[in-house]
Amino acid sequence: MLSTAHQQLHHDLQQFIPTTRLISDPLRTLAYGTDASLYRLIPQLVVRVESETEMQRILGLAHTHGTPVTFRAAGTSLSGQAVTDSVLLQLGDSWRNWRISACGRLSACSRGIIGGHANRYLAPYQRKIGPDPASINSCHIGGIAANNASGMCCGTAQNSYKTLKDMRVMLADGAVLDTGDPGPAARRSSISHANLLAQIAELGQRTRANVSLAERIRSKFKIKNTCGYSLNALVDYQDPFEILQHLMIGSEGTLGFIAEITFHTVEEHSHKATTLMIFPDIKTACEAVAALKSQPVAAVELMDRASIRSVENKAGMPPYFKELPETAAALLVETRALNPANLSAQVEVITASIAAMPTLFPFQFTDRPEEFTKLWAIRQGLFPSVGSARATGTTVIIEDVAVAVPQLAAMTLDLQELFDQHGYTGSIIFGHALEGNLHFVITPDFSKPAETERYKQFMDDVCGMIVHQYDGSLKAEHGTGRNIAPFVELEWGQQAYQLMREIKVLFDPRNLLNPGVILNDDPEAHLKNIKPMAAVDPLVDQCIECGFCEPNCPSRALTLSPRQRIVGLREIARLQAAGEDASQLQALQESYQYQGVDTCAADSLCSLTCPVGINTGAMMLKVRSQKRGQTAQRIGHWVANHFAGVTAATRFNLAATNISHRILGTPLQGGLTGGLRKLSGNRIPLWNRYMPTAGAMPKPEVNVAPGRPRVVYFPSCASRTMGPAKGDPESEALPVKTVALLRKAGFEVILPDDSAALCCGQPFESKGLPQQADAKRREVEQALLKASRNGQDPIVFDTTPCVFRVKKNQAQTPLKLYDITEFLHDVVLERLTIHKQAETVAIHPTCSNINMGLQAKLKAIAETCVEKVIVPDRVSCCGWAGDKGFTQPELNASALRDLKAALPNECQSGYSTSRTCEIGLSLHSGRYYRSIVYLMDRCSQAKIG
Repeated sequence: MLSTAHQQLHHDLQQFIPTTRLISDPLRTLAYGTDASLYRLIPQLVVRVESETEMQRILGLAHTHGTPVTFRAAGTSLSGQAVTDSVLLQLGDSWRNWRISACGRLSACSRGIIGGHANRYLAPYQRKIGPDPASINSCHIGGIAANNASGMCCGTAQNSYKTLKDMRVMLADGAVLDTGDPGPAARRSSISHANLLAQIAELGQRTRANVSLAERIRSKFKIKNTCGYSLNALVDYQDPFEILQHLMIGSEGTLGFIAEITFHTVEEHSHKATTLMIFPDIKTACEAVAALKSQPVAAVELMDRASIRSVENKAGMPPYFKELPETAAALLVETRALNPANLSAQVEVITASIAAMPTLFPFQFTDRPEEFTKLWAIRQGLFPSVGSARATGTTVIIEDVAVAVPQLAAMTLDLQELFDQHGYTGSIIFGHALEGNLHFVITPDFSKPAETERYKQFMDDVCGMIVHQYDGSLKAEHGTGRNIAPFVELEWGQQAYQLMREIKVLFDPRNLLNPGVILNDDPEAHLKNIKPMAAVDPLVDQCIECGFCEPNCPSRALTLSPRQRIVGLREIARLQAAGEDASQLQALQESYQYQGVDTCAADSLCSLTCPVGINTGAMMLKVRSQKRGQTAQRIGHWVANHFAGVTAATRFNLAATNISHRILGTPLQGGLTGGLRKLSGNRIPLWNRYMPTAGAMPKPEVNVAPGRPRVVYFPSCASRTMGPAKGDPESEALPVKTVALLRKAGFEVILPDDSAALCCGQPFESKGLPQQADAKRREVEQALLKASRNGQDPIVFDTTPCVFRVKKNQAQTPLKLYDITEFLHDVVLERLTIHKQAETVAIHPTCSNINMGLQAKLKAIAETCVEKVIVPDRVSCCGWAGDKGFTQPELNASALRDLKAALPNECQSGYSTSRTCEIGLSLHSGRYYRSIVYLMDRCSQAKIG
């Protein structure tokens, strides 16, 4: 229930924001309000904001009603910067504009651009943005700047503060200042905010005049520091515009809203070499860091013995890890250059600089991507390994501190001692040693009454140690947030802390922008509002709610993301365990059915970017199966046992629908079927103009020439049933086209007996019928064993989701299974003569294609056939999800909302490897999508001789 002030604000917002973007239901406020930190505050209202104009009006109304607001980008923040119990302002899709200028040396990005995408746009210029946080493929530019996030390579020289050129910022009253705009608008802003700018200038002048304070500030920022405000802006600059925009860096949404930021970009070196050095102890490793500091190294990552132990049993780890002494420590060192000669020279210089230092094993740099990728996998696996190994219900807390490099060894040993002292044994220490920046991970169980007090004592001791013994940074790169806000004055002292208070009042006099973050009068704020982590199921219990999964999720802009689905499940489990508030539990469960279960594509892509490999889609399939009653089971069994008849009936219906389409025309057919669907309560599947015609099977080959290699071809039930769409220039069904192509390549093509009755089980699994799904898969395996002469012949599937399902569940059989992508790329290409066409085409790697790592081969096939290949940006899973494109078309529409704009006019066709996906891709691109088989067949001929 909204408070009175929030009700008034909600009423006023309805005048210019659609109700679909004003969210106040219990499930979504809970889910959307969760970030990667250990805190939970549930917003009363979530507003999806789509423009600067909307944001200005919202801030004006928040000021009128005295209602606090918090800005949310990706929510990967680790310190509670993006949670609130008031109003959460969540960015919509419109905040994703970007401009590159000065030959790639400048990059202007809207707040909602993902950091990794910004680097993708800069890649052709061999440039990138300076900040490189570990979450760069999930976090947004606005969050990177607002937290002054850094990472393994950017240090203090290439972070947002140092690479900032200009900023477009919105202040608490809604006024916009563009520091890069020399025009009339900027002058008007300057005049209207003359008092603010004058006060900023005076504050800077006063700070610089205070010699001891100014020196203290300069000293504090010689190492990484994101604790408190960026006071260095007051001593580094005199221009009030420069001071203002640099104060915004690291301000965590407490001073204003960063709408756009322009970065000076940095070089992206194309040649890299990496090595892993194992030292006998931390002291020696840190002495090596000091020596490497002056060398041409891009990254030096320190790992203590506990870190190495946490990954030593993982696949691919060096066997000697298990035999290292307890005092051992490792450094992962990387150097980068623009050409191989420079890289080689740098390796020699670096190796020579530490030649006199003892290592437990000889080390050698490698410039081979497959080798240095394995080395980095060690470092990247540390956080996930702790997260996945922790006890169910415990919380993962990752903190980061920094000290001067000469003090790194002593600080590390002191930190290890505090772990033992407070009972956090097994905790790990790792981090960016080149900057004296270390992360440590602990896993408290806050469900136990004594845990909060233990955590309090631990944090008191850690903060006291860092400040009093080392004069270090309590937060090096993760931002102050809620968990270090009570300790800001401890680190900075009263004088500097009061200066921060002045800054907050100057920018936000009513304390409405993200209150409680950075500055907080409550000395125990870091111990309150800790989120519960109720046990749900082993499939998802290890989730750390970081949000790395979200960019891949097709439903993220429609309903819930994987992280949010797990948040919802945890709250339902908590309420069930507590046995209280039955009405709230029922409301959550009812809402969750659509938001969580029905609109999940179950594509498994979330597991690829999850630090602990969680497959939320598998969890949703399990939930679906648990909800299937006896009636659904009986229907499933009947369909499985009569599959040939069901697919024949489907072909008949498609043929009838196509005849109706020809007679009625597209507008009338669409109106009629849309009306019927509405009358049925959306139970009738949605028709669209790209619906397939009836499928067809190839005719048997006559006069088979002896001696040809055999290949078994398994046409999926979708390709057997669904032919090309009406109007598609390619009129032959996929099985006919595939067999023709394979025969052109010189193969004798064998089809399994009784193919019409066979199915990999995917349709049954997606409906929550795993028993029927597995039974159909076993039937396919037996038929393929027979057709392939017990595995002698290769077997090709024309639909990627089908082969993926059979492969991942395959029993111990000798079957040699190929997806059509890999068979065409690895085998067929070299058997044909390809005539490259002067065309531009789009490709869409399906979820299964991505899960099997075949997207590069799909692209390579297309590039062999045509001159230009488009892989649309920001398009991942298509969201068709079996038949959800028919039954819940809003999921497909949301997943492909960026597709059409990503395709240039000259691109008139698209190619993929799943017939059902191709229906939605065609619908939302306005182009015919079809199997990659069609492209290769059109561009090839049989080799002569």
